[in-house]
Amino acid sequence: MTKTKEAAAQFLANRRIAVTGVSRNPSGHGSNSVYQRLRDRGYQAFAVNPNADSVEGDPCFPDLRSIPDGVNAVVIGTRPDHAEATMREAADLGITQVWMHRSFGAGSVSDTATAYGRQHGITVIDGGCPLMFDPTADAGHKAMCLLFTLTGKVPRQV
Repeated sequence: MTKTKEAAAQFLANRRIAVTGVSRNPSGHGSNSVYQRLRDRGYQAFAVNPNADSVEGDPCFPDLRSIPDGVNAVVIGTRPDHAEATMREAADLGITQVWMHRSFGAGSVSDTATAYGRQHGITVIDGGCPLMFDPTADAGHKAMCLLFTLTGKVPRQV
């Protein structure tokens, strides 16, 4: 097992990251916040939503397979019942790092998707948010990380 902080550092060392579940209506969507922050911090962030051609003025892709030149990592920000299909696609594409977003409630975490990913050699962070860890963190997300680690919504190890 790897400490989540170490896994987060490895995940965020990737510069090409897909974010699934990004909405055409960004207000209140965690995926959009992650997408915006990654993009603003110099990452090549790719929005993934099969029902949108563009998000926030950027191209949007229907699936991971459609992203030109692929990605190195994926943030799953969809409902948990969609996470397994994304995890399977990531495994098929050789993507080795996946983060299932969770702050309040169940978030995007799926036990089935987590197990599948780990069985196929993917480092799966099953909870928390990439914005809780440097270099993408802000003070509010760092405080949430501490709280959610104490309550188990951010795993201590992956």
